[in-house]
Amino acid sequence: QVQLVESGGGLVQAGGSLRVSCAASGRTFSNANLAWFRQAPGKEREFVAAIRWSDGTKDYADSVKGRFTISRDNVKNTVYLQMNSLKLEDTAVYYCALRYSPIFWTDQSMYPYWGQGTQVTVSS
Repeated sequence: QVQLVESGGGLVQAGGSLRVSCAASGRTFSNANLAWFRQAPGKEREFVAAIRWSDGTKDYADSVKGRFTISRDNVKNTVYLQMNSLKLEDTAVYYCALRYSPIFWTDQSMYPYWGQGTQVTVSS
């Protein structure tokens, strides 16, 4: 069974940086995609970024392009989301999700495995 555990959330001022991590365990991930989603209060969960474990191909939501970077450590089975130039609207619970597929999906319903989430709060 796949297990995903997020960490690294916290409080940061607008314009600052934060890195969240997602440690994966339970199965091999060579043919998986791992994605970050976020959900702000009163809003639907939205796609943020994804990475293909096999070759590192990445995809980003337009709202975070140029500010966020997704990366992976194959040895540690961990995926990171480096968030720079944070804005108030980046405040949300950030979730990592995994799907065994070579195709990137931005629809949360396509991901069967989820972590518990980590809170990121950006203050003014």
